[in-house]
Amino acid sequence: MANILTVTLNPALDLSVETPALTLGEVNRTGNTRLEPAGKGVNVARVLARLGHSVTVSGLLGETNAAPFERLFEAEALQDSFVRIPGHNRINVKIAESGGRVTDLNGRGFRIPEDTLQRLEFRLAPLLSECDAVVIGGSLPEGCSPSGLARLVTRAGRSGKPVWLDTSGDALTAGIESAPFAVKPNTDELSGWAGMPLPDIAAIESAAARLQAGGVPHVVVSMGANGVFWRSPAGTLRSWAPPVSVVSTVCAGDTLLAGMLHGILDQQSAEAVLQFATALSAECVQHIGAGDPDAPDFPTLLQETRVQSWPGENNTGEMPL
Repeated sequence: MANILTVTLNPALDLSVETPALTLGEVNRTGNTRLEPAGKGVNVARVLARLGHSVTVSGLLGETNAAPFERLFEAEALQDSFVRIPGHNRINVKIAESGGRVTDLNGRGFRIPEDTLQRLEFRLAPLLSECDAVVIGGSLPEGCSPSGLARLVTRAGRSGKPVWLDTSGDALTAGIESAPFAVKPNTDELSGWAGMPLPDIAAIESAAARLQAGGVPHVVVSMGANGVFWRSPAGTLRSWAPPVSVVSTVCAGDTLLAGMLHGILDQQSAEAVLQFATALSAECVQHIGAGDPDAPDFPTLLQETRVQSWPGENNTGEMPL
């Protein structure tokens, strides 16, 4: 298996709450409630570790409430290389209603000191030489500019390792200019980058083609219940997962990215990569937390997930790295 490095600049403690349909202004009773360390890179790392990879987690971590993260890293066998900085990691509230609607209340975390990114770059230098791939994900903390993120993407890319980027807004735009190996926006994030609505699959394909023409080899677009669209140097594929009962979509995109990276590093065919990642993401939305490849129903989900070439493309199924 591979050695993978994930970088999370703005981690969080996620308070995930399952509830019937909310009635605003009244007392509501909750079902399952969970408070756990999170952040895109952390979530991706947990799935990759469950798939058997050796994963190092890095980024910036508020030292005041770092203990829950440290316990998680030990329990999940993740190598901790976070840079500690003064302050609290933010707390996000994820409210998952029984009808499938998820409401996010994202808190404000620490503000980074002026020399923080330089310290992080120094920490990452030896890790980049040892890993097989890099994942940089999540939002930016106060004091971290989009150009700072772009610099991290550039430096990671110079190591010769594939860099997967999963962020949004100005950070996504800046990161794309550094030509990562892959990006994984959802439809809304891709629409924001494109500067226009993307009402159908043809519009999504056009935006993905623009990204690829601009120097990003792999564009993976998560489209919720409409599946996943993947434009790569080998061709273009679309997947559909079987219908599932949705509890929470939190972590679904992170699980998808982890599944994609797992399959590519394992040198599977393009169809197998997308089928596995899509099915694992479908498993994820049935519960709170990251996807579980050992879930009892995962083999069935995998078997029922469909993958097809996008019309007009000559898809070879080969996966150039």
